[in-house]
Amino acid sequence: MRAAEALPRLFEHCPELNRAHDLVRQFAVMLDTRDAAPLPDWLEQLRAAGLPALASLAKAIREDQPAVVQGITTRFNSGVNEGRITDLKLQKRIMAGRAGVPLLRHRVILMALLRRRYP
Repeated sequence: MRAAEALPRLFEHCPELNRAHDLVRQFAVMLDTRDAAPLPDWLEQLRAAGLPALASLAKAIREDQPAVVQGITTRFNSGVNEGRITDLKLQKRIMAGRAGVPLLRHRVILMALLRRRYP
C-alpha cells in the first residue's frame, strides 16, 4: 500500500491524527506565505484541539510569540542553525560518552550530508 493511500485510512481510524495533521498544514501555510496574521486563531485551535501535547505547544509559542511572528514573517531566522544544533545534541546523546571527538565529528558530517540530500 502506498503512503498516499495509507494516510486517509489512518485519518479515518484516528481523528486526533487527522486534527493534528490539519493544524500542522495550517502552520505550513503561514510559513509558506510568511503571514503571521492567522497565528492567534491557530494557537487557539491548538489549545482547543483536546490534545495535551498541542495545548502545551500553544502555551510555549505564546510565551515567545513575538519571536515566532518574526520567524514567520521574515526570511531571516535561525532554523538551519537550530537544526544543526539538534543533530549534534542527538548524536552526543546516542553515543553517551562511548566514543571520542573524531567519531562524533564523523557522524555530524554524515548527518549534514544526509540533510542536504533529503531536505
